[in-house]
This record gives sequence, C-alpha cells and structure tokens, in this order.
Amino acid sequence: MKTKIFSIAALGLAMLSLASCGENFLEVSSKTEGTTGNFYSSEAAASRALIGCYDGWQRTVSNGPTFAFHYLAELLSDECFGGTGNNDARNSAVVDRFDMGEDNSQQDLHNTLWTSYYAAIYRCNELLQRVEGLSWSSEEAQGTLIGEARAMRGILYFDLVRIFENIPLLTVPSTENIAQAPVDDVYAVIFDDLKYAAQNIPANAYPKEASASNDGRITCYAAKAFLARAYLFYTGVYGKEPAGVTKSEVLQGLEDIIASGEYELIPLYKNLWYCASTTWEGSDATGWKEVSTYAGEDNKENILTMKFNYTSDYNGNAGGNNAIQMFSIRGGTFKAPYGQGWGGATVPSNFVNSFPSLDQRREASVIDLAAEGIEATEAYQKAILDQREYTGYFNKKYTARSGFHQNENGTWTLTHYWDGLMAGDFQISQPIGYTLMRYADVLLMAAELGSPNAQAYLSAVHSRAYATENADGSVNTPKIVISPTKENIMEERRLEFAFEGIRYWDLLRQGVNVAAQAIVASGENVLNGGNEGVVSFKAENITSKRGFQQIPLTQIQLSNGVLKQNQGW
Repeated sequence: MKTKIFSIAALGLAMLSLASCGENFLEVSSKTEGTTGNFYSSEAAASRALIGCYDGWQRTVSNGPTFAFHYLAELLSDECFGGTGNNDARNSAVVDRFDMGEDNSQQDLHNTLWTSYYAAIYRCNELLQRVEGLSWSSEEAQGTLIGEARAMRGILYFDLVRIFENIPLLTVPSTENIAQAPVDDVYAVIFDDLKYAAQNIPANAYPKEASASNDGRITCYAAKAFLARAYLFYTGVYGKEPAGVTKSEVLQGLEDIIASGEYELIPLYKNLWYCASTTWEGSDATGWKEVSTYAGEDNKENILTMKFNYTSDYNGNAGGNNAIQMFSIRGGTFKAPYGQGWGGATVPSNFVNSFPSLDQRREASVIDLAAEGIEATEAYQKAILDQREYTGYFNKKYTARSGFHQNENGTWTLTHYWDGLMAGDFQISQPIGYTLMRYADVLLMAAELGSPNAQAYLSAVHSRAYATENADGSVNTPKIVISPTKENIMEERRLEFAFEGIRYWDLLRQGVNVAAQAIVASGENVLNGGNEGVVSFKAENITSKRGFQQIPLTQIQLSNGVLKQNQGW
C-alpha cells in the first residue's frame, strides 16, 4: 500500500459541503448534507463546492501555519527581521537567516503550510474533475465557475513553487505518493490555469461597482494580473521564456485591465490602509470617536483581496487571519488603532530611512513607536524586555487593530478586539484581509514589460506617493515624470509595495545574488531583551539554497523518501 504524502489533511477536507466561512458570498444553506459520491449533481451544488475551494484557500492562513505565505515572504526579504519574543523558539531566525544553525531542531517549519496548500488544491481538483458532466445554465456560468477554481489552483501552486520550487504536481483529486515535478511542468499548469480564467471568466462577472458581489471573488482581471506576476517571476528566476504564454499576451492582459475602467489609484496612499488613515479622538471623560478616511478593502484600487472573518474558534472553525498577530506590536495594546501581537517582522531602520523625505508611503507603511509616543511609555519600556530584534518600527499596513469601547457602566476601554466588535479571540479572529493585487502593481508590471505608456504608468504611481491633502479635503498631486528604466521601476516597487509580501520575490527574480546582497545590507544593531545586539546575514546561506525554503521533514518521512530535501538544507 502506498504511503500517503499529505497526511490526513486532504482526505479530511474532501467533503466540501462541510466548509464554513463567514464572508458574504461564502454563506451556504446546508453545511452537513452530501458526500463526494452524491454531491456534484447540479450547477448549484458545484457553486457550493466552489465556496469550499475558497474556504480551503483561506485556510492556508487561518489554519495557523507559523509562517503563512505573506508573513514568510516578509521575513525572507530585506524589509523585515524575524523578531518575536526574546525567549521564543528561534524558528523565525532560521527563516530570516536561511540558517539551520540558528536552531537545528526546526526541520518541520512549514508542515502546516504545506498540508493546508495541498488540501486546498485537492478541493479545486475534485471540483474540476466532477463538473465535467454537469448541465450548465449558460457558457458564462460554466466559464466563471471553472475559471475561478482554476485560477485559485494556479495561485496556490504559484505560492508553493515560489516557496519550495521542487514540489509534487497533482491535477486530479489524489493523495498518491509521487515525486517532485520538474519546475517547468508546475509553471505550465499555473500559466494554463490563469490563462483559462482570464479568457473564460466574463469581464462583467463581479463588477467593481457592485462591491458586495465582488467580495473576494477572482475576476478575469485578477487572473490576468497574476499571469503577469507569474510570468515576470519565471522569466527572472529561470532566464528563459515559458512555454504556453508570451510576453505580448501577458502585457495585453495588463493593458486590458487598465483600459477596462474598473480600477484606479486611490488619490491618497494612506487611505489604502486602515491604521494609516484612522485616529481616535476624545478622552475617557468625554468619550472617544473613530475618525477615518479608510477606503476599505473593496476600494477601486484593490483587484483581489483574500478575505477573513472574526468568527474563528478553537473547535475547528477557522476563518481569521492568524498571521496578523505575528506582525503586530508585542506586549499589549498601547494606543489606538494598533492592537496586540507577537512582535514578529520588526522593520530595519535603514529600510525606513530609505524613503525619500516627502514620500507619503513611509508614514503610511511604518509604525514609528518613538514618533507615536508609544516607545517612551513605562508600559512599553517593560514590553521591550520581552522583544527580540527590536528596532522601534513595525508594519502599519498589516497589524492588529484596537479601538475604544464604552462599557455598560459608561467607562471607556481600549480594546484589542477589531473595530470594537468585542467578538472572537484576538489571537485567531482577525478579519483583516490580504490585498493580493493592486492596480498600482498592474501599472508597474505593464511599465516593466515595455508598454508604450510605460512612462505615464510609472509616473502616475510615483506622483501619487507625494500627494497631500489640502485644508478643504481636496488632494494635491504633483506631476512628477519618471523615466521607465528597470532600475526606476524596481525602486518604485520597493517603496510602493513595502510589507505587502512582494519585495522578496522581486529580489529573487533579479537573481539570488541580488537578493542575498540586499538582505545582507539590511543587517544592523537591535535590542534583544533590552540588550544591544547585531542582526547579520551570510550571503552564502541564501545563495546555497537558491533562495528557496526547506521541504518539511514530516512530508519527506511520510513519502518514505520519495520527496527529496531542497539544495542547501
């Protein structure tokens, strides 16, 4: 009997009708009826199964892997250190430094992430296999459902291949013990899936104007944008053109997004992010009021956002963004709108200081604890003693939130519960979504791929970074013209997408030596438990592994050695 490679996760998730999520479009009427033997009987049932696929995708974060994709990408980059508690396990240091010498026991760091991804892929594969014989109300309905499932599978595999490179490839619902596939075979599936979605999900599916029906769904525009991201990464890392997709069709897909009129740049950069655009005014005596110009997760710039909810519990109902706690300030809730977390992914001061002086993205992206007055408080000075790799800076875009809540007796309390909901557990119930693709990225990718409008696209993104608000609420955006050289585009990407899980992959596609040099240069003095120390990196630790992560030991053992460990690990 063949050993099963993905432990019990994929089998346990095969009954897609048991999936549960709390977002608008994820609600279903029945969560207990049906099996894989009788479930796929109609288009409506297939639509419910697609909800299960979205749930599986969401669970790659909400299942609680120590290093969910977004958090992992930040630790690997030059814009974050490992951080966390001074006495915590040094697993963050192993990832941050690409060095098992930090803690040789950490040989299974990514097992939950691995099993969660393959469980989600299993769901997509089962749906795609079983819808073949169904009757459809229209070609558009068929193309939309299959396109969403295939795009999701393509994105899941794109994440996996960027993290591990050498992975098993399954395009049918199977737990067969198979060897890792050639990387070109994996990318062939990724490109084919995303192209299918781009061509078959109708342009009018989930229009941006009807944001309630667009709530986290993959559109044809999202598929076109991810096709470009995958193309740029593949051609950069492997130095060749992929089979099955051309540069011209990738660029045309981006031009289609731009020409659609569905998306636009939010005038003020800070309004893309809740904590950058929100303050609380008042006092305990007079009461508190939230003042915010936040554009919301479903704003006109966001093309695809992975959604979460605040209904998670410890009984198997997973739907929160667990990784948010890792990014957040350690030691308590000190000031609204920032909530409590575990102090991971501290930001190097040299990264913060690299922003030009008038660039509004610095303040919108970074929590400066000294400038905020948090660092000077007695409570936080005590908290620093429990913080490793403290720099004074944290990620403002993705951090737990807090606010003031009026209790029944009339007193006001600063609470770490999100948005005053007083619901769930702050460790597992963060509903903050991950914006996976923004219109700004589409403009910069089109510029990089040689659009005739490259200068206009780059200049629009750059100029927005210097936009300021006038006293009457109008926005003053300077007209700054930037030459679309590769150097200028990559620098713009570095500043524009800080802490959005993009920087490391941009480095790696420029060459592992480029990535290593940037990461080594980020090292600096920090505080470990209140004592001075130095974060330093060795380039050979990164280059010897070609920038990729270790295959989980559990998976190698379950495969009876069919899976092989990655180079350098």
